[in-house]
Amino acid sequence: MIVTGASSGIGRALAIRAARAGYRVVAIARGRDALDALREQMTADGADVVTGAFDVADPANARAIARLAFESFGGVDVLVNNAGHVAAGPLSAQSDAALRAQFGTHAIGPVALVRETLPMLRASRGHVFLLGSGVARVPVGGLGAYPPSKAATRSAAAILRRELKPDGIAVTYVDPGVVDTPFMERGGMHGAPASLLVRPEDVARKILLAARTRPRVLNAVPWQTALVALAERFPRITDAVLERNPALVGTQDGPAPAPSAAALPAPAAAFAPADAPAPVTVPSSRFDAALEPVRRRMERVKLPEPFVRGLVRGGDVLDVSEVALRWAGMPNKNERAATVEVLDALVDAGYLERDGERYRVVREPD
Repeated sequence: MIVTGASSGIGRALAIRAARAGYRVVAIARGRDALDALREQMTADGADVVTGAFDVADPANARAIARLAFESFGGVDVLVNNAGHVAAGPLSAQSDAALRAQFGTHAIGPVALVRETLPMLRASRGHVFLLGSGVARVPVGGLGAYPPSKAATRSAAAILRRELKPDGIAVTYVDPGVVDTPFMERGGMHGAPASLLVRPEDVARKILLAARTRPRVLNAVPWQTALVALAERFPRITDAVLERNPALVGTQDGPAPAPSAAALPAPAAAFAPADAPAPVTVPSSRFDAALEPVRRRMERVKLPEPFVRGLVRGGDVLDVSEVALRWAGMPNKNERAATVEVLDALVDAGYLERDGERYRVVREPD
């Protein structure tokens, strides 16, 4: 069984439970330290497990993950696309990096992983799981591109189910409900009320049972799915309820501010004649504009702008964990996620190039 997003939450619970049920497990996540801790725990329990530190948002990693499974265990019986990523704020203000990360994690990467493991899944008449969300059906604001990317997950599951059925491969779309994990907090939000939360271990147990029954859809928390269906049926009422009570979906911190005018082109520029003089703009600096989409996040976690500027020195190579350690001391998950978002914003602006967990400085600040 390949489990992505195995370092925490549902993925971690599933990797442990699957190993205890007799599966040999390939645990995939971005964080090497968390994977090492998981492998140590599972090995102590007698599990047969290998781990791989890969970002599934990059489809180029799918082949390496498939190769790891083949070289370790000779094939794949179950593929669980569980990894998740959210970047808080308005959809219209999401950086290119944030959009790529969310659609890559929830749609592009999982489809690429199905493609690369397909020969092994055909041989085993295997099973693919794609984890969705209630916001795939009832999109809510404040979660960035998470809702539309999860809608893409749901659509991909339906298409893959039809495509792979002749090969004897089952495809299950999972609505896990509102799960008690640090997922929302890593995105800078409070998360849903505790009264709505379910344990990741309970969702993992239902996924493991579904690996035997092979359903088309698994609603891990039926009463929550029923509420989603009701909300989908009455969209105007749903919009009114969510506008008055965003805490229901955990986005009560509110959206990040839209980019300033200095970071945006003049509206008329796209329609000006080719020989028209360029409009005069006075941005504070290109580097300031590069940080504008993540400035609110930096303020929340108290990440100083002078520190960020000081990182960008020609030819340097930056490691995410080291950078987070330098400014936060012992960084928590939220602080580390903020570090990644800031560095990715500088990638979008052309100051850095990304290679996995490392970033190379290619241009210094103005």
